[in-house]
Amino acid sequence: MSASTRAESAPTSQPFAVPLPWTEAIWSRLHASRTAQRLAHGLLISGPAGVGKRMLARALAQSLLCQTPNAQGLACAQCADCQLLAAGSHPDWLEVGPDPESKSGEIPIDAVRQFTERESLTPSRAPYKVALIDPADRLNQAAANALLKTLEEPTGQSILCLIGERIGRLPATIRSRCLLIPVAIPDETQALRWLTAQEPRSDWALRLRLAHGAPLRALAERADDTRLEQRSQCLNSFLEIARGRSDPITVAADWNAIGTDRILDWLAGVMGDLLRLGVCATPPQLDHPDRHTELTALAQRLDLAAGHRLLKRILEARALSERNLNQQLLLESLAIDWARIGHAARAGTGGGHA
Repeated sequence: MSASTRAESAPTSQPFAVPLPWTEAIWSRLHASRTAQRLAHGLLISGPAGVGKRMLARALAQSLLCQTPNAQGLACAQCADCQLLAAGSHPDWLEVGPDPESKSGEIPIDAVRQFTERESLTPSRAPYKVALIDPADRLNQAAANALLKTLEEPTGQSILCLIGERIGRLPATIRSRCLLIPVAIPDETQALRWLTAQEPRSDWALRLRLAHGAPLRALAERADDTRLEQRSQCLNSFLEIARGRSDPITVAADWNAIGTDRILDWLAGVMGDLLRLGVCATPPQLDHPDRHTELTALAQRLDLAAGHRLLKRILEARALSERNLNQQLLLESLAIDWARIGHAARAGTGGGHA
């Protein structure tokens, strides 16, 4: 199971999903389309990791296979079809994902063929055959082509639900043949209310910010205090480089030991915070609000143009992080660039507000 999938798992062991509060409006529209028999054959549910798109997709799939959904359209969890779903043996349900034996993490053509071959058949029990394709952005070229043929020539008794964070990787031909259903980051107040209802904690506000506003991601990471300690180490060393007190090559080695994905995520957040503070003393939101004082002092001396260039490099590196790059060299390069910016700031040549 991928990190993004874990971040969107249901918060309980209950096998039947329920749309989260901030996806209820989307659910209502889907239910209305289904009731009117206007539900699209292909659905593409997209959004950041941890916003509940997988729970929404599973709730819809379970509802479509249920014999007696309730007034809100949710699966009853009691009928024979729901019992088969709970046992993982419903003949009209298929989950398509990456080959667990493959190092590529891609969804191969054989996985898609399993559905396309069954898709042409009449449903065994339910009104529909339903397939969840997750993460859809991991379809390889051959699998995407096979899926496109099914989307171009759909039957009236099958629903394909594609789920993903990076749908831009999907061919435009597939995206254009699906109903796009974006799931956005919820309002912070609503997200904190929901998180507190799951488990009362005093640090939800910080954890939600570190999860980029995604409640399920914050919930999944709540027990990982090591992550918070590593973040603190990363930010401390980042600031020490700017102060000229740490060697960027040594720091990069420490960062590499923590993991490139985490480091790039935190570096993108802290650079974004510095740029916000460089133009506004009280920005509406910071990714690292607990370091406000230190970051404000640094932002006042920062060359904003250089900061923007470094942030662009970090974001580009994060987008390429899945490729076979030399992670150590990448982090060294970023740390050295940051050391140069920090040196200019200390020398008074940063021109932060010029």
